[in-house]
Amino acid sequence: MKFNVILDRDEDGVWIVECPSIPGCVSQGQLREEALENIKDAIAACLQVRAELSLPLTVETHQVKVTA
Repeated sequence: MKFNVILDRDEDGVWIVECPSIPGCVSQGQLREEALENIKDAIAACLQVRAELSLPLTVETHQVKVTA
């Protein structure tokens, strides 16, 4: 399975990565590559827990257009 993730850096320079289609699925790393590897483990763990709880594996995500 492929998932979109969001990467950002916090005030200390740590990479924070989130999977928006799985609520609460977040990880981090000192390096960008480390954060991307860590989110793979987090996604696998979140999917397992959601399956055990009989929850849908993912939630819907959409893009919306906002005029600023």
